[in-house]
Amino acid sequence: MTPQEAIAYIENYTWSTTRLGLERTRELLHKLGDPQKGLKFVHVTGSNGKGSTCAMLDEILRRAGYRTGLYTSPYIQDFCERIRVDGENIPGEELASVTELVRQAAETMSDHPSQFELVTAVAMVYFARCRCDMVVLEVGMGGALDSTNVIDCPEVAVITNVGLEHTEYLGNTLEKIASTKAGIIKPGASCVCYDGAPKVTAVIEAVCAEKNVPLRRLDFSRLIPLEQSLDGQRFTWAGVTYDLALLGDHQIRNAAVALETVEALRQRGWDIPQTAVETGLRTVQWPARLEVMCRIPTFILDGGHNPQCAEALAASLRQLLPGRKVVFLLGVLRDKDYPRMMEQFLPLAREFVCLTPLSDRALPASDLAAYLADQGAQAHPEDNIPAGIRAALDAAGEDGVVVAVGSLYLVGAIRTAFAPTHRKWLRQRKIRARDNLTPEERRDRSAAICRQILASEAYRQAKTVMLYKFTRGEVQLTDLEEANRLLPPSEQKRFLYPLCIENRQMLAIAPADTDTAGEGWRKGSFGISEPDPDQGEIVAPENIDLVICPCTSFDAEGHRLGMGGGYYDRFLPRCRKARVVAVAFEAQRSAVLPTEPWDKPVDAAITEDAVYLQGAL
Repeated sequence: MTPQEAIAYIENYTWSTTRLGLERTRELLHKLGDPQKGLKFVHVTGSNGKGSTCAMLDEILRRAGYRTGLYTSPYIQDFCERIRVDGENIPGEELASVTELVRQAAETMSDHPSQFELVTAVAMVYFARCRCDMVVLEVGMGGALDSTNVIDCPEVAVITNVGLEHTEYLGNTLEKIASTKAGIIKPGASCVCYDGAPKVTAVIEAVCAEKNVPLRRLDFSRLIPLEQSLDGQRFTWAGVTYDLALLGDHQIRNAAVALETVEALRQRGWDIPQTAVETGLRTVQWPARLEVMCRIPTFILDGGHNPQCAEALAASLRQLLPGRKVVFLLGVLRDKDYPRMMEQFLPLAREFVCLTPLSDRALPASDLAAYLADQGAQAHPEDNIPAGIRAALDAAGEDGVVVAVGSLYLVGAIRTAFAPTHRKWLRQRKIRARDNLTPEERRDRSAAICRQILASEAYRQAKTVMLYKFTRGEVQLTDLEEANRLLPPSEQKRFLYPLCIENRQMLAIAPADTDTAGEGWRKGSFGISEPDPDQGEIVAPENIDLVICPCTSFDAEGHRLGMGGGYYDRFLPRCRKARVVAVAFEAQRSAVLPTEPWDKPVDAAITEDAVYLQGAL
């Protein structure tokens, strides 16, 4: 079984074809040796905030030195996100291996398990295989009859904010839903309860009293928000100040739930240092929940998909971006109450870019755009997700704000497509800014950049320098070549030039003559002059003293954005002793550039106006 076959097998069985209950999960796990029996759990239910609370607890427990399992749903980008150990998704080969075991057991059952029951079984087997110290276990739906409730007494049963949801399964009143969720409370456990509706709290208190379970009911009067920005927020809980990476007032309430859960665990003997708590909250990540994807423009991704989530998001946007109008990139499901969602977004919107979520239940983008236009908004549909991202970025500009929201079926696909789409958009924008300079401006500014390079200590000391032959609107480095020719032969630098070859690799060539009209040069792709390796010498990158490379954009921290081919990205890490300098015009500078794991920061960037990170030269 391959990972793809494992996912296909699991997804063949849905909630809609199977009644709720624990019998099938118990039978399945028993056939698998009851792996859950050897594990400890924090069991988390609620209507909102479950996933974020689980993420905080997992991060805190890992910082405390425990080997943790984390089970959540749904996933945003990758199915394997649902099952994690020590912060890492279950590897595809492990998913396939465990799913094959589960399949063999499930196929012997007369009543085949549902999708969620299969995933729960896979998770339990994997967590047991990894010998997790603690599993943070999120309920799928409800509590009492959710397949996760096959576990024995958890260390702590956590109940986050409870509201009306899944009424066809859980009941049509808050009391009924609270009673269902209270089904995870078992004798011998501790319980932590969100400070929510009094009707809900009364139900939880009654169940805890009946089962003799100690209850920690939150009192949000002890919670003091201090400050919040797009970089995170600070709050005080029970007299202690914490920094939290996640945004929104609702997240500091979820953090308070996590903090009370930590106290409950400590009372049960778990060693969780305060430094682990503080670091865990400061570093926790939970994708697509007011997630800031970039800052040029500000692009926020949120998985809110119902009126309550829309209201919370709108409140957070007013707080984080007071007075700002935003471009909404959104799509919705036709069976959701999207008119009420749009009521929250319309007052904040500059423009709407509409997409069709990847679901059979999706409302077509054209229908959503027509509805918004009827409400007096500027709205238009786009055919696919990359086109929608580009349209939203164009509408916002570098200084604007984009908020992508509306459906979990959409935000995962946006998150997957965002980085390459955004980098291409930003690259094209900066090339246009460069090309808008007149030939005279480019020539004069290139001369100023060359003077900055010639004056630098790094250039004066270098013996072997790699530069490039400019093309189109790039910085022209001919003044460096001319200055080098005027030096006595004993003082001249050895100039190298890049040659791009197959597999996006680059060679450094010392040509017979630096003049492209001389020996050792040929016309390469797109008419660009390139050194002929048959008439020049290939120099190993570790023997280069200084690399001067072009870029489409850069920031003051030394991050550079190349042309997109990746040649320099692969070459620069091999230049172990070289100083690396990016050259560009000031019009190409960005406040903050998006980075990828393979990006190697340059030591300095030079424009006609400034030397950024001058200390490195």
